[in-house]
Amino acid sequence: MSFNRFFAAFANHTAKATGSPWAFVLCVLVVPSRAVTGPLFKFSDTWQLVINTGTTIVTFLMVFLIQNTQNRDGLAIQAKLDELILYSDAENRFIGIEKLTDKELEALQARCAKDAEKQERLAAKAKAEISSRLQRSARKPQAAKPAARTRKPARARPKSAPAR
Repeated sequence: MSFNRFFAAFANHTAKATGSPWAFVLCVLVVPSRAVTGPLFKFSDTWQLVINTGTTIVTFLMVFLIQNTQNRDGLAIQAKLDELILYSDAENRFIGIEKLTDKELEALQARCAKDAEKQERLAAKAKAEISSRLQRSARKPQAAKPAARTRKPARARPKSAPAR
C-alpha cells in the first residue's frame, strides 16, 4: 500500500471517528477532568504546560487531517460535476473553473447572473404572451356547432325483392 493510500485511509478513518457522537462525549468528559486535575497538581506550571501542549498538538494534527479530507471531498465533487457538465447540455467551458482566479470567477459569476436575468425576462415575456392568447381565445364567441345530422332510418325492403 502506497503512503498516499495509507494516509487517505487513515485520514478518512480519523475524520469519521473524531466526527462521531462518541468522540464528542469523550471531549465533554475531558474538560471536567482537566478542571479536577488542576487542584490536584496545584495548577502548577508543569500541569499547565502539559495541558496546553497536549491541546495544541491534537489541534495542530486535526487541522491537517480535516484539510486533507476536505481537499479529497472537494476534488471528488468537482470530478462528479465535471462529468455531469460533460454529458449534459451545459457549457463544457465550465469544466475546471475551480482553477480560475478570484477575479475570473467573479466575472464568470456576473456573466451567469446576467444570462439568468435575460432568461427570466424571456420566460416572463413568453408567459405574458401565453396568458394574452388564452384571454383572447376566451373572449371570442364560440362559433355555433352545426347540428348533428341524424340518419334517416333505412326503409324496409319488400320480402319479395332480391337484395342487391
